[in-house]
Amino acid sequence: MLFRPFFCLLVSALCLPLHGGEVTLETKPFDVIRSFDAKVMPSGETTYLELVPEAWTDFEIVTLVPHGAKVAEGDVLAAFETEDVDRWIEDKRAGIAAKEIALSTAKRNLDVLQKTAAPRLEAWKRAAAIAKEENEYFKTARRKTSEQRADQALLRAEWRLANEKEELDQLQQMYAADDLTEQTEEIILTRQKNSVQDAELALSLEKLDHKRTREVQLPREAVNLAESERDSAVQAAKQEKEIPETIEATKLEVAALQRGLEQERKQLAEVERDRALFEFKAPAAGWFYHGEIIDGRWTTGDLVKTLMVHGKPMLKRKVATFVPESSEKHLVARVDEATARSLAEGAVGVTTFPGLEDAPVEASVSAIAVSPDLDGTWRVDLAAKWPEGLSVPVGSQAHVRIVAYHKDATIAVASKALSFGADGWSVEVKLADGKTQRRPVTRGRVNESDTEILEGLEEGQVIIVP
Repeated sequence: MLFRPFFCLLVSALCLPLHGGEVTLETKPFDVIRSFDAKVMPSGETTYLELVPEAWTDFEIVTLVPHGAKVAEGDVLAAFETEDVDRWIEDKRAGIAAKEIALSTAKRNLDVLQKTAAPRLEAWKRAAAIAKEENEYFKTARRKTSEQRADQALLRAEWRLANEKEELDQLQQMYAADDLTEQTEEIILTRQKNSVQDAELALSLEKLDHKRTREVQLPREAVNLAESERDSAVQAAKQEKEIPETIEATKLEVAALQRGLEQERKQLAEVERDRALFEFKAPAAGWFYHGEIIDGRWTTGDLVKTLMVHGKPMLKRKVATFVPESSEKHLVARVDEATARSLAEGAVGVTTFPGLEDAPVEASVSAIAVSPDLDGTWRVDLAAKWPEGLSVPVGSQAHVRIVAYHKDATIAVASKALSFGADGWSVEVKLADGKTQRRPVTRGRVNESDTEILEGLEEGQVIIVP
């Protein structure tokens, strides 16, 4: 029912007589009709292709559905090259496995160090005590007894040689009394001479041993034992500090390995989650558009330059939009200030689409911006009553005509008949005597050609229109 009176008003306005010369005033319908372009925008749920990875930053497009394409549920809208990310994930998993082994080994080493720390330190202290004891014993007893033993051995060698010589001398004296030395006596004398010779050699060797024992071996052993005592004490003291430090260092190593492993696992988990971003599928039947809808406008800018095969789209930006077929649609217009101020929420009109002029759609103003955008335009949202069977895709251009103001009967004059001066607006009125006079008037609303007169003129008066 909306369209018939609206079109009648529209036709009535278009069929008003041209002004010029003398015009007799009469009341008639008066309308202010605003015409402007709008775009069809989704008012329901939309899904954005937005790459917000946790860790991975290299996304190269290998598949991309064209802008405005109609797609079915499950269609791949955009896909990215996966070779690099899959190789990275594989390498990272192998690296984590190696680090897990290293961590396990470090933990076992720490366990062994902790369990053996006390016994090992005790062993070092015991070795130092033994070395000290051995050195003290050497200095207080064993060196002296060793010297005495060497002296006694030399003395025994001297005694033996003296005895052997004495026995040889006795045999020679005894056998010299006989005129004739028997063969047996000769053998005995030879043996004794050999014993003397052997005793002389033994004494000579014993002197060498005695001298080496006193001058070399015992002094050397004294030095070795003293050094052993000193070194064992140093090592025991060193181990008393190093064993706890080694344990602490191993603890730090385990902790570092643990932190590193956790970080590696975190990175892997982040990239594995990012891996799901490498294919964007249509969640339902609908349309796929390049760019983002911001404040009722398609916004592309530099984004479009990257939306191509082998392109690398910007991260953390909505680079494309999926609009489901079930999404509600409304109209968004950008109008000048005068148009915005003349409209009111609830104002009704019609919308037509290029090529579909025979299928007008009822539209009503649902929201008007309270301030202009940076470009000076004002946003106007309109609700549409979509006829059954009419499918208009998002982004379609529409032409809207809205009845911004209507009076069934009022006095209106051609806008060019009005003049503005010191006393305000006025119209030149023809008097009964044929003369004319300027009459002040109060203006109402203004349409494309006429101005509503609220006060100052009456029906039947004649005005002059230039």
